Amino acid sequence: MTMANTQTAPQTQSATLKAYEDKIRAQVQEAKAKLDQFEAKAKEKKAQAEITALNNLKTSKQDIDRKLQDLKTTNDAHLAHAKAGIDADVAKFKASLDDFAKKFKTQSATK
Repeated sequence: MTMANTQTAPQTQSATLKAYEDKIRAQVQEAKAKLDQFEAKAKEKKAQAEITALNNLKTSKQDIDRKLQDLKTTNDAHLAHAKAGIDADVAKFKASLDDFAKKFKTQSATK
């Protein structure tokens, strides 16, 4: 009985972690698709300021991807803290992308 319980807990935790990773990856992938669209338009216009801002957003996305990868080797005691950090980074990334989108649309409308 004890052996079954010890195997179930890691499997449940692993499934929970996988679901969390999938959720975050989906959010980041959606944001990356927007980034790619903005980048294509900015390059078309040769808008260096926008390209620089997009490169900064790409770096943020890469940091999130790296943290998700690191999550697999994170000690269970630190897992909640690591997830909270990732959640905060994703929220900041999405907010930055939304801000960029508003500025980009405003600049596009005025040109």
